[in-house]
Amino acid sequence: MHGEYKVPGGKLVVVDVETSDDVLAQVRLSGDFFLEPDDALEVIDDALAGTSVGTSTGELARTVDEALREAESSGRVTGPVAMVGFDAWAVAVAVRRALGLATTWTDHTFEVLRPGPLPPATLAALDQVLTEELAAGRRGPTLRFWDWDERAVFIGSFQSLSNEVDPAGVRKHDVTVVRRISGGGAMFMEAGNCVTFSLVVPSSLVDGMSFEQSYAFLDQWVLGALADVGVEAYFSGMNDVASPAGKLAGSAQKRLAGGAVLHHMTMAYDIDNTKMLEVLRIGREKLSDKGTRSANKRVDPLRSQTGLSREAILDAFEAHFKSIYATTDSALRPEELARADELVRTKFASPAWINRVP
Repeated sequence: MHGEYKVPGGKLVVVDVETSDDVLAQVRLSGDFFLEPDDALEVIDDALAGTSVGTSTGELARTVDEALREAESSGRVTGPVAMVGFDAWAVAVAVRRALGLATTWTDHTFEVLRPGPLPPATLAALDQVLTEELAAGRRGPTLRFWDWDERAVFIGSFQSLSNEVDPAGVRKHDVTVVRRISGGGAMFMEAGNCVTFSLVVPSSLVDGMSFEQSYAFLDQWVLGALADVGVEAYFSGMNDVASPAGKLAGSAQKRLAGGAVLHHMTMAYDIDNTKMLEVLRIGREKLSDKGTRSANKRVDPLRSQTGLSREAILDAFEAHFKSIYATTDSALRPEELARADELVRTKFASPAWINRVP
């Protein structure tokens, strides 16, 4: 059985395994990584042989790390171990993929949705609906681009409404306030001023990954899409994407017990910062953590860096995703829209949910 894992920004890790009686009978590690000294490769292979096929990613990684430390201290290897471009966790992921317990992008066909403008609360409800549909096996992995025609603020599941949103600014600018099911920060979104997508994937795709690790893994394609429109971008902090000109985007996630992961990203296209600052209460502490002195410079719009229309950027993102992953064009089903409408009435538009963290 064969498994591969490409470390984001690093090297390719390849594992070939043979099993017997539910244990790893033989393990052969290879790849384009750097490992010193040479005999550390055999230590890793030997450490994994004999482990149960059901061993978790974290435990496999600990097994590798402990074996290498013991080999150093006992003199089994000829010098200090250096793993460059990969680590024990990457080896563990490759093992899990070889066993079919973790999946790769190429194991899935992604349904691509561009349903057109929808009310903000419906957009948030669809995040829950499509994630639940994947968990129930009624829909495959999905990439959905958002569109809306109202002014809205989407706050994170655990944010305090009163700390994040200014009621006077909401009234002045006729803003719809929506609380989403994922964590993360508030998003001020006028029609046409952001590029937003939701990615719903099976948990097997991020098997063994922490939230921090999975952000870069699930957003790696975004850096390529940005390069296609002329933007040099990189990961910044735990869940942000930035360019040399400033922050571009932020991501958030929600993992359901049924085995589905919701991951979404919002990028600034052409935000009215004055309006945003009247609606959102952006504290000095948060700004200082981002390394910015002025809230007006906190995000740098995509329009100024690309010269492209928002629609052209959406088209480029869709084209890039389709160029590297297997996809099929899809549409929202009547029963999914009906379920979203129900959730809007009973949850997302209700004061109880919006104010659940006052």
